[in-house]
Amino acid sequence: MIDEATLDRAVNQGILQPGQRDALLALAGSATDSGHLSGETSASLSVDDQMRLVGGGNDIFVTVGIVLLFSGALFALRAIFPHDSLTIAPLLALASWIVAEIVTRQKRMRLSSTLLALVFSAAILSMLVEFIVARFDLPTTVNAFSLLALRADAWPMGLILGGGLIAAAAVYFFRFKVPVLAAVIALAATGLAFLGAILIYHDQMVSGAIAAPATDQLAEVLSNALAVPLVCGVIIFAVAVFFDLRDRERQTVWSDCAFWLHVVSAPLLVHPLFILATGQEVLSGQIEPGMAAGVLLGLMMVMFVLVALAIDRRSLLAPTLAYFGSVGIYYLVNGAANTTGIPPFALILIAVGAVVILFGAGWQRIRRLIIRPLLPTSLLNRLPPIKA
Repeated sequence: MIDEATLDRAVNQGILQPGQRDALLALAGSATDSGHLSGETSASLSVDDQMRLVGGGNDIFVTVGIVLLFSGALFALRAIFPHDSLTIAPLLALASWIVAEIVTRQKRMRLSSTLLALVFSAAILSMLVEFIVARFDLPTTVNAFSLLALRADAWPMGLILGGGLIAAAAVYFFRFKVPVLAAVIALAATGLAFLGAILIYHDQMVSGAIAAPATDQLAEVLSNALAVPLVCGVIIFAVAVFFDLRDRERQTVWSDCAFWLHVVSAPLLVHPLFILATGQEVLSGQIEPGMAAGVLLGLMMVMFVLVALAIDRRSLLAPTLAYFGSVGIYYLVNGAANTTGIPPFALILIAVGAVVILFGAGWQRIRRLIIRPLLPTSLLNRLPPIKA
């Protein structure tokens, strides 16, 4: 059997691509696991479990070293250069790239590589912010009038910040194939979408196409603005599903990218739908859903659970339980809490925790019982396989 060191040398010499190397290791791991697992234990493992964030004890050890190295480097550079210097961030970005050539490119350490990618992204973001501060005449005090004065430079600054981060993350990704950068790119693109929507709304008010909202209309305006994260969430979710369908067995880096895209898309989808379903007042946060809203809330919970089971992604289900489940359970148990003296929040934690354990322990069995009879075979053959 070829060991990991040989596969690493094959990647360095261009014989294999990093994704092919990961696929071979995943295949070897599944073959080894099949020799040790049997019956329900093997069947309970989901292909989603192949998304590993930690590569072992040595990976954690190196991660601690990276934290210490870059923490010390940041304090040392701040002692040498002024805080507003444009030198610190580029040096940290360059250092993270150099360390990644060893930790990521050669050793393929997962947790360490993720941390290095985030350090690189943070350094690039800091460098872009410092460039914007030095390049544009920003106001010293921030208020409504000073922000309106930035209208002419708002889009160029947004493109420099968001576009620059997307470009840098894309270059880093194609060099090192670190999946977490998919989330960085998605968040930067979402930020640009928010900025574009704000500028369009501002220009329409200035031109007189729409009237400026009164004080009592701000809540409605903010509710309408939820369309932006909802649309962005749908797009990011669609891209993640596209990656999932291309790799049903989840053995390549693209399925790991899909995992992070699901992590980003889930709150963007769930939060706007939660507010729409419950009728939550955006400014005050008060929730007074009626019977129709409660029914709609339940239907949305069922929909998200079915979608999460179908695509085999727990990351989509976590915020659903946090948003939908908590408020729905609150109204179910509030009466019981008032009579027993138990705080409603405690009952919420118990109920949501029980649901999480149920889905976590019997995920594949639940998928098999619900999804297999519900969907046609033609669609099941395109989704992640359901373990027998």
